[in-house]
Amino acid sequence: MCLAVPGTILAVRGEDVLRTGTVSFGGVNKEANLAFVPEAKVGDYVLVHAGFAISIVDEAEAAETLEYFRQIGELGELGNKT
Repeated sequence: MCLAVPGTILAVRGEDVLRTGTVSFGGVNKEANLAFVPEAKVGDYVLVHAGFAISIVDEAEAAETLEYFRQIGELGELGNKT
């Protein structure tokens, strides 16, 4: 299964296929290629898969997705309890 994780763009550098940015995933900052979302700017939320931002999402959608991830994590912890 493949997952795309929402994050907030903190900085943008370069142009065209070399366009990259710093994206924050709940305080963890990673570099992502922004070539597929040329209209993305600082402050936008993007879905990142395998180091590439693949779409822009609104803040509510990003928050909802992160909440699902949090819930999945909690469910996973239940399976580890004896």
